[in-house]
Amino acid sequence: MEVQIFGIKKNADTRTALRFFAERRVKTHFVDLAERTASLGELKRFAQRFGVSALIDRESKRYQELGLAHSNYTDERWLEKLSEEPLLLKMPLARAANRLTIGLAETEWRSWLTM
Repeated sequence: MEVQIFGIKKNADTRTALRFFAERRVKTHFVDLAERTASLGELKRFAQRFGVSALIDRESKRYQELGLAHSNYTDERWLEKLSEEPLLLKMPLARAANRLTIGLAETEWRSWLTM
């Protein structure tokens, strides 16, 4: 089993996810969004499962800085914006085969390990 984790090293939840899998000796592929943004295709995969609004971290500092509280973007425009501005994403985004999670989801991750 290999888990792909999208996030930023400075994000506490991302570090928690990386530590969770490392402690269980699960191979991880970390994509640092500060260095390389997530592709639209990758974001669409998460959006199809959870909806675009689940990807947006409305509590983030970057969301407030950009004044997006009253924005009325389409889902497609939000995905473009999230691709351009990874600090707007809820982190971490985790993927193992067809299983996906957004944010801390240790219960879900544990179920991945039993499969």
